[in-house]
Amino acid sequence: MRFLSMIRIQENTGQVPSERLMNEMGKLIEEWTASGVLLETAGLQPTAKGKRVRLRSGKISTIDGPFTESKEVIGGYAILKADSMAEAVKLTERFVAVHGDEWEMDCEVRQIEEPDFG
Repeated sequence: MRFLSMIRIQENTGQVPSERLMNEMGKLIEEWTASGVLLETAGLQPTAKGKRVRLRSGKISTIDGPFTESKEVIGGYAILKADSMAEAVKLTERFVAVHGDEWEMDCEVRQIEEPDFG
């Protein structure tokens, strides 16, 4: 099964990853990639560089970032391969733990629907 772990952060703190965090994250990503549990991961550009495409009552509109109504934004994601939600949560807990007390974040873990076209 595949799971999406969405990293939610407060965007406007100005916080940048420390050298320690980057080193630890690099080790974790290397380990998980080698073991096959990490399928893809990336950080996202700030909302100021993004757009929202919205559908309301059949009408489409596009909104330029930043999105002031958002208190937390998705700052990055990981696609994980796990046998269960419990395993995906354990992996996400390990990811969060690497950040130590430098960061405050939430990660939302959701299973990815696997379409059956057969």
